[in-house]
Amino acid sequence: MRYQKQTKALWSFLTSCIVLSLLLTLTSCSEPDPGAQNSEKKSEGRTVAVSVADVSKADVPVTLTAVGSVEPYAAVAVKPQVTGILQEVTFREGEQVKKGEILFSIDKRPFAARVAQAQAALAKDQAALANAQRQAQRYQNAVANGYVSSEQADQAQTSVATLEATLLADKAALTSARIDLENCIIRAPISGYTGALMVDQGNLVKASSDQVLVTINQLTPVKVSFTLPEQHLTEIRKRIASQELTPLILNPQETAQTLTGKISFFDNAVDPQTGTIRLKADFPNRHQELWPGQFLTVNIRLTILKDVTVVSARAAQSGLEGNYAFIINADQKAELRQLDIAYSNQELAVVAAGLEVGDVVVTDGQLRLREGATVSIIQNEQNGSPQ
Repeated sequence: MRYQKQTKALWSFLTSCIVLSLLLTLTSCSEPDPGAQNSEKKSEGRTVAVSVADVSKADVPVTLTAVGSVEPYAAVAVKPQVTGILQEVTFREGEQVKKGEILFSIDKRPFAARVAQAQAALAKDQAALANAQRQAQRYQNAVANGYVSSEQADQAQTSVATLEATLLADKAALTSARIDLENCIIRAPISGYTGALMVDQGNLVKASSDQVLVTINQLTPVKVSFTLPEQHLTEIRKRIASQELTPLILNPQETAQTLTGKISFFDNAVDPQTGTIRLKADFPNRHQELWPGQFLTVNIRLTILKDVTVVSARAAQSGLEGNYAFIINADQKAELRQLDIAYSNQELAVVAAGLEVGDVVVTDGQLRLREGATVSIIQNEQNGSPQ
């Protein structure tokens, strides 16, 4: 009995100690930390260094940007017109050729023989026709004198007509043989650059096959194909009709030159899968800056927004509630403004509502700002000078 009383007393003592320890811990946690309070006060009084720009009025061109691919203005697959042994190749792969320049030679001896054969047949039938014409004339005179019948005269005239038709066929055969002989020399149908040589010298080429000897691409001028969003369809059509839509290619191949083209193709349907409309533009490409298969950026100036409120594009930020910007008020404190942006590009944002001309907007340092923070302007982007 005495042992049980001692055990209960011991448990009561331990329980009291545990409760007291917990109370002390809670009390210490609830007390404010002087160091943290000082840090917060310092943070509230800290000045944030920012760069700014002024809100102003300007004329802003509305530019659509698309990725375009370069296509040859014309591409011709050169094929043989006659069957024979490829005797000579007179160009190098990738070489620039002019229209009419000789590219290939096919063994012409069989075709020269056919021309000679056709000429002999023509000469033979010409002689026969001359004899038949004289014979017919004699029969006509004999009929008039009653020496022969009219039937015999008609047969003589039929022989003349038959030989005349044969003569026409002989002339056509001779023309065809001469064309085949000319086709033994294959010339460039257009001016441009040759591609890879598909058949080497000494091979048999056939006129009836789809065998391509070489492909020539015309690169002066050249076409650039690109697509634009369908929401601009009405404006694009209107600008094309008035010839005011000018495609520009900026800095091709990392040069400082800007190329200007002209719209030459407007597709007759919108692609339902992408919601875009395809266009093509012709560029002079006099110095071959553009090459087939190349991808590049095409800028289309759609219209110009006159006298609109603009600000540096770096000032406009995106948040959960939409676009916003920090302005600097007269007390040198940051003030958050919600923005309605009508249009933006890499440099400027056109603001429909939220800013007024003369407002000073933060362009760098927004991540360190909050509503009411004191700021220190280190640079104004308009004039590039520190404040």
